[in-house]
Parts: sequence; structure tokens; C-alpha cells
Amino acid sequence: MLLGRVTEMGKLEEASRKRKKKRDIQHAVLAAIAVTGSVAFAAIAGNAIQLLNYLPNEKYNLRFQTKTAAGRLVAKGHAVWTEKNGKKFLRITPKGCKALVFEQTKIALSNQKKKWDGRWRMIAFDIPERRRGVRYRLRVVMCEIGFVRLQDSVWVYPYDCEDFIALLKAELKIGKDVLYAIADTIEHDKNLRRQFNLPDV
Repeated sequence: MLLGRVTEMGKLEEASRKRKKKRDIQHAVLAAIAVTGSVAFAAIAGNAIQLLNYLPNEKYNLRFQTKTAAGRLVAKGHAVWTEKNGKKFLRITPKGCKALVFEQTKIALSNQKKKWDGRWRMIAFDIPERRRGVRYRLRVVMCEIGFVRLQDSVWVYPYDCEDFIALLKAELKIGKDVLYAIADTIEHDKNLRRQFNLPDV
């Protein structure tokens, strides 16, 4: 029974890695075409190795992956195909620009060097069951950033993230279902401080 549970956990981790890889490559393609707004697909596929500048240090089959990622971006409405002089171009859309800004802001928030001001940022949400997919996506994003779950629908972060949460609410269309609060004190926060590597009082 224990072996079965460990195997299942391994499958979940592998599935999560695959989803992240797809998102990374889609983000890379968006970043590449955003520079000029429209890029010949042959140039993207032919010079796919350049996209490693936007991706983690992992080896990808980039020529195949970029083609697949381009199709997904079009399906999402983040990019569109256009044709000029017999050549096929991939062009970023306004929706794609918003998605790119969101992803870049998320990455910047995760990587920036921070100094704690002694206050806690709390995110509380109440998303209806009929939108459970959105609720799941919200939890995934907060885990990626480094939020810690205090209770089922209450998450904590020690640094200013108001602008990112505003983007997240717009991205997921959950403005009225999510509250952003700042707390000077949380009872018994020793474990929280430890998880964020913060000094004890």
C-alpha cells in the first residue's frame, strides 16, 4: 500500500514537471515574438536554441516543442498566424501581451531579493465550486511564488505582492472572490518565519 502511494506521488510530480515545461516553452515563444510583435515561424523553429535564454537550464527538444507551443498559444488566443509573401508568421495578440506581462511579473516576484518589513500579506479567497478549475490554478500559482497556506483558503506571504495579486485577479477573472490584506501580527508565527527564513523577534 505504501509503495503504491509513493508511486502515485511520483506520477504527480512528473505530471507537474511536464506542465511546467510546457508553460516555460510557451512563455519563451511569447517572449521571442513580443520583441517585434510578429516573427516568421521558420525563424523561430530554425533558431529555437536561442529560446534557452528564456528557459531554465534544462535540455529540451526545442524544434519540436516550439512548434507545439505555438499551436497552444494560438488555441489560447495569445498568438495568431498571419501570412505574407508566402511566409507564415506568428504574431502576438493583446491577450498574449497580458499573459506575457503576468508571467514575467510572476518570475520577477519569485526571484527578486527581498527585505522583510515585519508585516504579513494575506490572501483569502472564496471561489465557487463551479469554478474549481480556477481555484486550482490560483493555488498552483501561489505555490510557485512561494506563498504558504495558513488555512484552506488563506495564504500568507511576507513581502509586498499587491501589484502581482491585482494582475492575478485580472488574469483569472476573480476580482470579487479574492481579498488582499496586510497584517502586522499573526499569532504563533514561528513556524511561518522558519518557512520563509525570516529572523525571530
